[in-house]
Amino acid sequence: MNALIFIIQTLLSLAVFVFLLRLLLQWSRADFRNQIAQAVVSVTNPIVLPLRRVLPPIGKLDTATAVAVILIAAIEEAILLSLAAFPLGLGAYWLRAVVFRILSITLYTYLYAIVIYSILSMVAPGGYSPAQSLLTSLCEPVLKPFRRIIPPVGGIDLSPLWATIILIALLMLIP
Repeated sequence: MNALIFIIQTLLSLAVFVFLLRLLLQWSRADFRNQIAQAVVSVTNPIVLPLRRVLPPIGKLDTATAVAVILIAAIEEAILLSLAAFPLGLGAYWLRAVVFRILSITLYTYLYAIVIYSILSMVAPGGYSPAQSLLTSLCEPVLKPFRRIIPPVGGIDLSPLWATIILIALLMLIP
């Protein structure tokens, strides 16, 4: 039973991650001509495009993608709670689990993106790869406030370190 729960949780968490990544890339105004961004769009289009016919965007928020993230996270939590023999009648607990799931996946996405981004900037500074371009678009809005506060030390940018510390602290606060 644990193996089944692991497989379902992993697959549904990956689905939430891909839809959330699409939403985060839209918010950070990433270049969607990038091969990785195109892959994310092509994987998520079968669900987002029908939702987009019903849900128009509100300002910069793509409501169809946001609703897709919420729906998939809600389905994931409902399946996991039912497999754990937890009564789904407790709607407040289920809703709280959905919100915390989306929040934790978002924080983990930024945590890993910043770590990979900082490693790539040390290994291949100024180089180009589709992943590095996408990570730059995703991480720069998060790192910019830290760079305003924390100056580089000896030419080394410490903003990824402090952003990582803050993200881990926030992840510790999620039950």
